[in-house]
Amino acid sequence: MLKSATSERQEEPGVIIYENRMSSSFEVGIGSMGVITRDSSFQLLFQCRYIGTSVETVVVEVFPIQEPPLPVAALGPIRVDLRLANGQCLTKGCDELNAAYSTFYTEADYPVTKALRDPIFVEVRLIEKTDPNLVLTLGHCWTTTTPNPHSLPQWDILIDGCPYRDDRYLSSLVSVGPSSGLAFPSHTRRFIFKMFAFVDSTSFETLKEQVYIHCSTAVCTPANGHSCEPSCFRKRRDVEDPYQTKADPKVVVSVGPVNMVSQ
Repeated sequence: MLKSATSERQEEPGVIIYENRMSSSFEVGIGSMGVITRDSSFQLLFQCRYIGTSVETVVVEVFPIQEPPLPVAALGPIRVDLRLANGQCLTKGCDELNAAYSTFYTEADYPVTKALRDPIFVEVRLIEKTDPNLVLTLGHCWTTTTPNPHSLPQWDILIDGCPYRDDRYLSSLVSVGPSSGLAFPSHTRRFIFKMFAFVDSTSFETLKEQVYIHCSTAVCTPANGHSCEPSCFRKRRDVEDPYQTKADPKVVVSVGPVNMVSQ
């Protein structure tokens, strides 16, 4: 049981010390031939040291806010995922495009194997956001032979969110709307390109029979009724929509490898 507790205040140059001591007593049993106890005892000393040159009294007076500041809405960190679809039509007359995006490869499925000119169904999605006003946009999408998005060689698939026009097998954008069944269709982008293999620019021999896919992404907030959709194949005199606001910095996502096999 607690026997005593004392508190002392001491001052040293530039320091104020509060020292507390606590000690316990214990119960004893006294017999004819001795004294015993089954209790433990303790002594506790602890100090609080406050460093300063003077002690000041602080008076706080709280006044109600007459005009509270307006709330500020800002976009936090964004998480984006890039994945490949692998759904197939299993019934007669089904929509092949919707079926393709019904299932997706998992990490355990890679490397994925495709033949030359096989369609590659790509989906990029915004994760952990529930604001229906946000629109995921794609900037540059390209492929490499290594997981490093900066490695060479590279081949463009999308530029400014539009199919790369110098590709003979033009990639295609897939519309994602309310019929997709997604909770937030504007948080998802889809496109399709045909499988290919890199070749040496001098010998024209195949360099590597695999590719990795990369995309730079951003989040757009439409304003004044203007769309965040890319204006593909517009004329040079067209200028970027001044009412379109994008979030920086851009996020680059990758997936792969996809191995090429001969048909």
